[in-house]
Amino acid sequence: MKKILFAMIASLALVLAACGGNGSEEGGQTVNSTLQKVQKNKKLVVGTAPGYFPFEMKNTDGEFIGYDVDLANAMGKWLGVDVEFKQFVFDGLTPALQAGEVDMIIAGLTIRGDRALAVSLSQPYYTAGQAILLPGDDNATKSWEDLDVKGKKVAVGVGTTGAILAQDIFKNAEVMVFDDFPLAATAMGQGQADAVLYDEPAIAVWKAQQGDNVKVLPELLSKEKLGIAVQKNDFETIQWINSFLDSYVDSPEELTSREKWFDNSDWLNEVDEE
Repeated sequence: MKKILFAMIASLALVLAACGGNGSEEGGQTVNSTLQKVQKNKKLVVGTAPGYFPFEMKNTDGEFIGYDVDLANAMGKWLGVDVEFKQFVFDGLTPALQAGEVDMIIAGLTIRGDRALAVSLSQPYYTAGQAILLPGDDNATKSWEDLDVKGKKVAVGVGTTGAILAQDIFKNAEVMVFDDFPLAATAMGQGQADAVLYDEPAIAVWKAQQGDNVKVLPELLSKEKLGIAVQKNDFETIQWINSFLDSYVDSPEELTSREKWFDNSDWLNEVDEE
């Protein structure tokens, strides 16, 4: 009986060890969550993908700027740690997180069921939607259905919700995939594509920048909520992020950031367009 009991206890210990989530050894000390790792290292490493206006961009000095950058810096301030940004192509962010190259992703990431299979996602901090950008001289396109004909080309950003939506709804038009939104919009401006499908905030900023050279269809194709991603099953860190967001969103600090990046376009002069 004692042998059976001992075997059961040993098996339970193995199961509990396996369920330890993202525990890792650093300097001989077990680190069980991203939150503990960040506090221990005194640094928060954030994965982002510049080019998603006005959430994350680089200025002419090579510095990261934007609404998401303000959000990450506010998190660092609350934790009392430095913040380091690492740049990736958008669809390289999740592999970088899974490999431990970054502590979290703050990059206009839409909360989706398929993503939740690979990472853990916070509660929403912003609601966006998918919109259609057109050349300024296009007077024929009144809806996305007008684009879904053979010979038409719709540009999207790789790995984005817009790319998934485009592949789903466009049965006849060709979907062209680019590394980021500026490349997709530039391709349209050069006549390589007939339209761009992307998040409405970024399209609105591009419209402010380009003026009458472009136009935007008024109807959104969808609405998505943006969240922060951490490694799968890192519940301690997700709980802290959600508590932080409850305090940060609609605070004076967040409202100032929102006004700066969404309510005016003065910052466009700072952006590195290369």
